[in-house]
Amino acid sequence: MMNDPTSAETAEHKRFQALQARFAAQYEEVFARFEAPRTIVILPSLSLDHEILEKIAGAIHYEQRFLCLLFLLRFPNAKIIYVTSLPTPPAIVDYYLHCLPGVPKDHAMARLHLLSCHDASHRPLTAKVLERPRLIDRIKRLIDEPRRAHLTCFSVTALERRLALMLETPIYGCDPALAPLGSKSGSRRLFREAGVRAADGVEDLADGEAAAEALTALKRRTPGLRRAVVKLNEGFSGDGNALFDFTGAPEGAALSPWIKERLPKMRFVAADMEWGLFAAKLREMGGVAEAFVEGRPKRSPSVQLRVDPGGALEVISTHEQVTGGASGQVFEGCVFPADAAYRAEIQAAARRVGERLREEGALGRFAVDFISVRDGREWVHYAVEINLRKGGTTHPFLTLQCLTEGACDPDTGIYRSAAGKALYYYATDTLQEPHYRGLTPDDLIEIAVANELHFHAVRQEGVVFHLIGALSEHGKLGAVCIAGSPAAARRLFQRTKEVLDREGRRGLAHGAPEP
Repeated sequence: MMNDPTSAETAEHKRFQALQARFAAQYEEVFARFEAPRTIVILPSLSLDHEILEKIAGAIHYEQRFLCLLFLLRFPNAKIIYVTSLPTPPAIVDYYLHCLPGVPKDHAMARLHLLSCHDASHRPLTAKVLERPRLIDRIKRLIDEPRRAHLTCFSVTALERRLALMLETPIYGCDPALAPLGSKSGSRRLFREAGVRAADGVEDLADGEAAAEALTALKRRTPGLRRAVVKLNEGFSGDGNALFDFTGAPEGAALSPWIKERLPKMRFVAADMEWGLFAAKLREMGGVAEAFVEGRPKRSPSVQLRVDPGGALEVISTHEQVTGGASGQVFEGCVFPADAAYRAEIQAAARRVGERLREEGALGRFAVDFISVRDGREWVHYAVEINLRKGGTTHPFLTLQCLTEGACDPDTGIYRSAAGKALYYYATDTLQEPHYRGLTPDDLIEIAVANELHFHAVRQEGVVFHLIGALSEHGKLGAVCIAGSPAAARRLFQRTKEVLDREGRRGLAHGAPEP
């Protein structure tokens, strides 16, 4: 008799719940004590749809975005096990450890263990780890005491749950059973339950036929609707979205066949996406159709929250998301904090969503994204989605927090370092130009030092780079530009871009071939 996969999954889920249940005691015992021994296993696996992920240049190097967590080595008895698909170049590790405040490099290095699968494929890192029992054994041997250890992951899927059970180590993140709450359809339902405004839309679309029916219903409910967005339930960074234009739409019975005919010609956000693949993904993961929020000015703020193992809900930060691309829906970076004109409003709305997620058993960091447009003197906010995982605003804030050991004031949303200084930043994952190709990590560090772009611990200002491994091959880099005012942070970003452009073109001028 064959095993029932449903029963096996249920049993695994129960074992995982029991493992997670002990995390509250560990949190109370370990996290509040600076000197407490602890082991942090960092698994930055992008356990997302691989066909969409493959369309992101240098996607495998996104595993390096959480090297900022090496700053946790400031805890004197902390051990970090950082697992990646490919080995992390020593120059990149050295770069981060030199930013580490108050700890000699050798002391930190003795407590850091870098492990690699030596596998450059586009499959999730966690899947690669699970295929390597010797690597799992190595991780287990490095974990001195499982009851003082935890896993931190980009997202938590059934893959991460399985690995956690094998390591007997809890995850500081959501049970994958809650994943539907973070889908596009699940987000919309939860917004309604929390009493938070969302754009008019239809969820749980199963295929192209359902998408056409939903678009027809939206247009009939709002005859003046100009555009709508069809989103894949598990899309991310805007790359699972497609824009439908109602220009020239007929009225009455002719509307539905007109929409069906034009559906395959939607404008897809992801590069090289086409209707055949999008329709297949829609059948596989479902989706939603929403009215496109029009208006100028228009912003894309986001609120980051956390539920700790003790059950406390905290609003961690607010950001203005920087979006671009032909459709204006691709995540390119963020500005911290969000505009003071509505910061308190989106914090309050996100907290209501967070309360519902806490009731459902959410754990760890998550974010609520909004679209905000001004109507006269007032801003109107539409909740867009819940990212029930870490995201593009997570690592910039972690970088700031780990470097300066401060926190956001819950009333004002302003961040102050341990020294009391108000700090701001402009961050991006998409500093990308063809003339950056060929610049190595060593070149970047030399350029940063020569042009005073590195982070100054005394001034608590400067640039911290990430995605450094993608630079030479893809001409792509990330940066967090930290300064004492929003304007100064933006100027620092512009100066960083100017320096990289100048130095990148200088290489071409000295005879390097045009990429």
